[in-house]
Amino acid sequence: MSKPDVHHYYRGHRADSFIPQDVNELVELRARQRTFDGAYGRSALGNLGYALTILRLFDARFFRIGIVYTVLAGLLFGVAYLRQQHSKHDFADKHSILHDRKVIKTVGQTGKRVFGRPFITAGWIVILVTVVVFAVEIGLLVLIFQI
Repeated sequence: MSKPDVHHYYRGHRADSFIPQDVNELVELRARQRTFDGAYGRSALGNLGYALTILRLFDARFFRIGIVYTVLAGLLFGVAYLRQQHSKHDFADKHSILHDRKVIKTVGQTGKRVFGRPFITAGWIVILVTVVVFAVEIGLLVLIFQI
């Protein structure tokens, strides 16, 4: 019994040996990382900063609220990691054949070079963030009404 091939290949190379062909491909890779992966990380850092502000500036009655924001920041860091793992293989060879069937090309995409599979919103990650933030907001309301 052999294990299935779990490696993603990029133009026939494993991920560790992948080198972008030109500057345009490198720019596209960085833009996707900054935009789609970095947004969740930046949100988590913002919540962590807000939590630290609450914990340092307010008295002991507000500590639980600061802890809730710290928990939210930790959960968002977890979601950011999941999102990064999801988009890590946008340029993999196995996705280059499949992407043409699912995507409706817009006017700006006709006749242009294709960089990996097109961006598709990771719906389950959006739902996960919605549920996490909703649960934290309910917890915050409960804590605020107790003060």
